[in-house]
Amino acid sequence: MRAMTEDGVRLQKVIAAAGIASRRASENLIHEGRVEVNGRVVTEQGTRVDPEKDVVRVDGSRIPPPRHHAYVVINKPRGVVSTMDDPEDRRTLTDYLTGRRERLFHVGRLDTDTEGLLILTNDGDFAHKLAHPSYQVPKTYLAEVAGVVSRETIQALRKGVTLEDGPVRPDSVKLVSTAADRSLVRLTLHEGRNRIVRRTMEHVGHPVRRLSRIAIGPVRLGQLKVGELRDLTTGELGDLLDLISRAD
Repeated sequence: MRAMTEDGVRLQKVIAAAGIASRRASENLIHEGRVEVNGRVVTEQGTRVDPEKDVVRVDGSRIPPPRHHAYVVINKPRGVVSTMDDPEDRRTLTDYLTGRRERLFHVGRLDTDTEGLLILTNDGDFAHKLAHPSYQVPKTYLAEVAGVVSRETIQALRKGVTLEDGPVRPDSVKLVSTAADRSLVRLTLHEGRNRIVRRTMEHVGHPVRRLSRIAIGPVRLGQLKVGELRDLTTGELGDLLDLISRAD
């Protein structure tokens, strides 16, 4: 457990600066024993912490350190290349960053014909950990596929299938809906092999017609429209930092 510093910033100020509560309400949170620093409940008013290094939680949720970087969610449109520039002059992510002063780069990729959630940042360490396979960050997709997917096929997917480059076992699979000639399937995987969802569904006889990534870990696409972007919330960033710190 990291020792708290006698210097640094007052704990209630750190909580208030994160937008969790007002300074007075933050003092009440501390008094009620709802605040932890480095795994230890703190009830003493005026406790000082280093917001860059100490892990502060309120009601179990991590407060990320002060932002010196940008963390942005974009709903990438279908047909847009997951790069910041393209020698073939196709539409790229840069076309949707009008008004952003930071120089951002994408964390991972989506196929050009896949839409949905991408995270952009200028925090290299964060991006490396979020994208690296060893951190096993789950990603959730909604796939519209050809044909009516049977319960037996869903069970087969849950047990895992073997592709030409190895086995695939989704973390979860759910049949969302079916119609006369199509089905909607939601899959969550913690790996990012090339076109993994498309190849998996084609393997079981249901080629993908349309594909969208709707979540990365705790971050959800929600009501974000295609082509729009927003900053990660404090809660989302804290949850992602928790997720990628577990593998350290």
